[in-house]
Amino acid sequence: MLYIVPTPIGNLEDMPARALRALREVKAVYCEDTRRTRALMSHFGITVPLLRYNEHNRRAAEEIVGRLKGGLDAALVSDSGLPAISDPGRALVELARRSGIRVTALPGPSAVTTALAGSGLPADSFVFLGFLPRSPGKQRRVLQEAAALKRTIVIYESPYRVLALLERVEQVLGAAAQACVARELSKVHEEWLSGTVSEMRRELGSRRELLGEFVLVFHPEEAPA
Repeated sequence: MLYIVPTPIGNLEDMPARALRALREVKAVYCEDTRRTRALMSHFGITVPLLRYNEHNRRAAEEIVGRLKGGLDAALVSDSGLPAISDPGRALVELARRSGIRVTALPGPSAVTTALAGSGLPADSFVFLGFLPRSPGKQRRVLQEAAALKRTIVIYESPYRVLALLERVEQVLGAAAQACVARELSKVHEEWLSGTVSEMRRELGSRRELLGEFVLVFHPEEAPA
């Protein structure tokens, strides 16, 4: 069995009980960063062996599946949130399923749904874009395709590129499109900002420094009067 195990996106109190049980019962835990996951495991007193699996060693997926076929029960975790969502773990999950391995995903923390739920924007249908391509041209094309669907859009971005992303969003969706910026979700300095895209650009652009992880939520339509 391969368990897809969620981990907190910030606050350790968000660690699900089922996730803790799975991590204690498996024979190995595959993770992006062993140092980060070891700190989490140590906090909860879990001593299961940690093995690295990330975007730099995806070829290890075949080796992992071989071990699973041999009877190994293992867990897959990411640095935070649910693995395989905008995450290299997806390749392992896909290969495991194609190889006839039993796979189960445990529900738990996710920055996508947390930001969407707290945004106040329409959430009956949405488009998750993860991290956009670095090229401005490719960003515009991706945003234009998403905007054409007239659904809420969720994007991840780093503090170093968030202002450039907001500029691109304003070019495609318009200055009056609805927006919500969630920063450092579930952490000590959690912050929520909402308004129009142009208001978000002005607010963040006025700050001397931008820190933390950003989840941005947009809706192509203007806010109702």
